[in-house]
Amino acid sequence: MSWRSDREHWGLGIRLLHWLTAFLVLGQWLLGLYMTSLGPEALAEKFVLYQRHKSLGLVVFALTLVRLVWRASEPARPDLPPTVPVWQRRAAAATHALLYLLLLAMPITGFLAAAASPLGIPTLLFGVIPIPHPIGPDARLEALLLAAHRTQGWILAALLAVHTAAALKHHLIDRDGVLLRMVRGR
Repeated sequence: MSWRSDREHWGLGIRLLHWLTAFLVLGQWLLGLYMTSLGPEALAEKFVLYQRHKSLGLVVFALTLVRLVWRASEPARPDLPPTVPVWQRRAAAATHALLYLLLLAMPITGFLAAAASPLGIPTLLFGVIPIPHPIGPDARLEALLLAAHRTQGWILAALLAVHTAAALKHHLIDRDGVLLRMVRGR
């Protein structure tokens, strides 16, 4: 089992990064929905959940940077099977580009929204390491950033649904091994 990809298989490194990111993003999305549904009576719980959400968001950001560097450094990558039409290849490339863009943009808008909050709550990475805020409190900016963050979350959810549906189509209908390359590699 190779850590690096080749023309036929995704390597273990990129597959681990893919699945770790997938699980973290799903958890983040569910955590975001839950924590924003809590009322003022759950203030202590909200504080803990928001700190966890911010910490995991920074981890997703870092993992995405590692994934991009890893992919760029791969000597070869598997291509889609020749039976895949050009329009599907283009759609896959566009979807992947948007996924990477959102995996970088969402942590940035979320972090900046926290920084712009008039509440002035510090960001503590896993409750220990303080992360300095690059901007100060600004209620209007916070509202704009939160709206962008929420919108990005729903767009990300839609893109992940399309990505998952395409993978299942390749596996169940086309039976071309595309999904299995990301699950088990060789």
